[in-house]
Amino acid sequence: MAALWSRTRRRTSDEVMIRALYEEHGRALLAYAQRLTGDRSAAEDVVQETLIRAWKNPDSLVNGKGSVRGWLLTVTRNIVTDRYRARAARPTEVAESSTGGPVEKDHAESVVDSMVVMEALDRLSPDHREVLMEIYFQGHTVAEAAKILGIPAGTVKSRSHYALKALRELYTDKQQPGKPKLVVWKGAAA
Repeated sequence: MAALWSRTRRRTSDEVMIRALYEEHGRALLAYAQRLTGDRSAAEDVVQETLIRAWKNPDSLVNGKGSVRGWLLTVTRNIVTDRYRARAARPTEVAESSTGGPVEKDHAESVVDSMVVMEALDRLSPDHREVLMEIYFQGHTVAEAAKILGIPAGTVKSRSHYALKALRELYTDKQQPGKPKLVVWKGAAA
């Protein structure tokens, strides 16, 4: 019971001491910290940390080696210096910009895919390749591609069907090594 009474009395006396320190030196500490940091909220944090250190080291306040205010101001300056050094040791934080879009993924995979498609197109017959180029790369409709190539629309549909089938099989072969290679049509157009 005596230990509990002692702890309660000590807590009360510590609280009274910190309140007294804040009432007597709080404004001076805040002004000094704000001058050092240039930021009111950071200065308030520094003053709070200073008072916590005073609470943890009450013997330093009454050791008779100087004024209490001098000790508190020194602690405040040291806290600001420590924060400055810690911030300088870390890389600079960059604020997120709402105007910039998300970072794009590595485009290497799309380059490889493009190379595979181009290689596969080279393996098609010229007739099949022309149809795919008009429909998929130039963005023409079947009727427009037929008019440009000078062939019936049904032939454009048929050639695009067989060309896509050949590309699909070729791509499947690339994904599954060891499977027999595709025989690409080089003959008459379908």
